[in-house]
Amino acid sequence: MSKMKKQHHMGLRALNRVSNSAIYTLLVIISIIWLIPFVFILLQSFRVENTYQVGYVIPHQWGFDNYIKLWNSDFKRWYLNTFIIALAAAVFQTIIVLCMSYTLSRFRFRMRNSLMRFMLILGMFPGMLTMIILYRVLADLGLTQANAVPGLILVSVASSGMGYYVSKGFFDTIPKSLDEAARVDGATRLQVLTKIILPLSKPIVIYTILTAFMGPWGDYVFARYVAFGTSAGYNVAVGMYSWLTNDQIDTMYTTFCAGGVIVALPVTILFLCLQKYYVEGVTGGAVKG
Repeated sequence: MSKMKKQHHMGLRALNRVSNSAIYTLLVIISIIWLIPFVFILLQSFRVENTYQVGYVIPHQWGFDNYIKLWNSDFKRWYLNTFIIALAAAVFQTIIVLCMSYTLSRFRFRMRNSLMRFMLILGMFPGMLTMIILYRVLADLGLTQANAVPGLILVSVASSGMGYYVSKGFFDTIPKSLDEAARVDGATRLQVLTKIILPLSKPIVIYTILTAFMGPWGDYVFARYVAFGTSAGYNVAVGMYSWLTNDQIDTMYTTFCAGGVIVALPVTILFLCLQKYYVEGVTGGAVKG
C-alpha cells in the first residue's frame, strides 16, 4: 500500500513538473513575441545610415544621431507638456480618489449606495461620448490648441472621483476598530486618513499614482482633439504622430523611434520598480467591493 502511495506521489510530482514546464515555456514565448516590437524600435533608433523605413532590423551603422536630432526638435516641449499633465493628474487624481474612497468606505450617509451605483454605471460609458461637449467647454474657456495643457489636466482630474472602486475595496479590508481607537484618542477624520489609513495602504496609494500617471502619459485621442494646429500645445503622442505624415516620415522615422524609446523608458523603469505594490493594490482592492 505504501509503495502505491509513493508511486502516486511521484506521478503527481512528475505531472506538476511537466505542467509547470509547459506554462513557463508558453510564458517565455509570449514574452518574446511581446518584446519583438520594442527591440525593433530600439535598434532602429540607433540606425544612422538612413532615416526612412527599411527592410532589415539590425542597423548597418550605429550612432546617436537620432537622439541628437530629437534633442534639437520640439520634442523637449512636447515631453515637458506630457510630464506636466501626467504629474498634475497623478497628484490631484490620487488625492481625490483616496478621499472619495475613504469617505465611501468609512461613512454611512443617505443615498450612499445609490451614489456608488450611479458612478459605477456612469463609468461604463466610453469617454468618447463626451468629447464634443468637452471640447466646446474647453474652447469657451480658452483651453485648447496652444493652451491645451491646462485643459487636458482639467479633463483628467474632473471625473477622477468615479475611480474609487479599487481603493474603496482596499480600505474595506482595514479594520474600522483602528479608526474608532484613533477617534477616541482625539484624532480628526483627516488625521485618521493621513496617519493611520494611508500608511497601511501603501500598495493602493502607489497603484493609484501609477494608473493616474500612465493615463495622460500615453493619451493620444483626446489630446489630438484638443491640441491641434500649434506645436506648443502638443503632448508627445500628438507631436510624434505628426512625424509620420507622408511628407515627413522619410526624414523622421528613425527620430520617431528614438522618441518612442525616450517616452517608454521612464514609465518602464517606474513600473518595474513598483510592480510589487501595483499587484498588491489590485489584488487587495479586489477582495471587497
